[in-house]
Amino acid sequence: MIIDGKAIATQIREEVKNKVRELTFRTGKNIGLAVVLVGENPASLVYVGQKEKACAEVGITSFKIALPADITQDSLAEKIEELNEDPSVHGILVQLPLPEHLNESAVIEKISPKKDVDGFHPLNIGRLVAGEETFIPCTPQGIIELIERSGFTIEGQEAVVVGRSNIVGKPVALLLLQRHATVTICHTRTRNLGAVTRRADILVVAAGRPRLVKADMVKEGACVIDVGINRVEGKLVGDVDFEEVKKKASVTPVPGGVGPMTVAMLLKNTVFAFEKSLEVS
Repeated sequence: MIIDGKAIATQIREEVKNKVRELTFRTGKNIGLAVVLVGENPASLVYVGQKEKACAEVGITSFKIALPADITQDSLAEKIEELNEDPSVHGILVQLPLPEHLNESAVIEKISPKKDVDGFHPLNIGRLVAGEETFIPCTPQGIIELIERSGFTIEGQEAVVVGRSNIVGKPVALLLLQRHATVTICHTRTRNLGAVTRRADILVVAAGRPRLVKADMVKEGACVIDVGINRVEGKLVGDVDFEEVKKKASVTPVPGGVGPMTVAMLLKNTVFAFEKSLEVS
């Protein structure tokens, strides 16, 4: 089957919308997400617009903090500190990539771990490794939801992750491991990659190489999650040869697979941040 990320994300957004309505009615407070945009990267402008629209749909108040591309590291840190202290802001997201003169790691570390809805703060990553409750990075969290809501069992399955990034590969491997899969992490330098991917009941591909995974590299009936977004001859394609792989396995399309889930998980994480703020207030 085609694993329809749009349809599953729509379902999750409806669940979030109902929860936001219930929480705001019960507490009399609005749930707030601050999105920090530095400069005018065209792709970033599109992503921020999508997030603003998604927030409006579910009843979350979004604050767009547009800052000049030449802002200094210290000035950006001060702005984030202001947002950390602002009680109307429950989640903070800094849109990446940042201009080259800024240190992304230092910026992420400035965000309060309690408002880190992207799940990239070292403290939250540490909690994820330890298997504790925390903010989970949005794309890996969305991948798990896609697999489970499509009716696939993770427990006891052989899972292979192609890609080892901090944003997708490593965290999704940890999440699969927590759900009792047997997990192998591969990458573009893995020797005889196809021999490993053919073992996978669940195959997550996040390598950044267009159509890297061919049909002969996939097990019959497997669940294949394609995280790649590549532009080839003006067309968006994934890291999986979709047209061939869909004939023998369940697979996510590109676009319309993992992308919509990432935004849905951001909304879910923002609601989680609000709920945690109620516990300490």
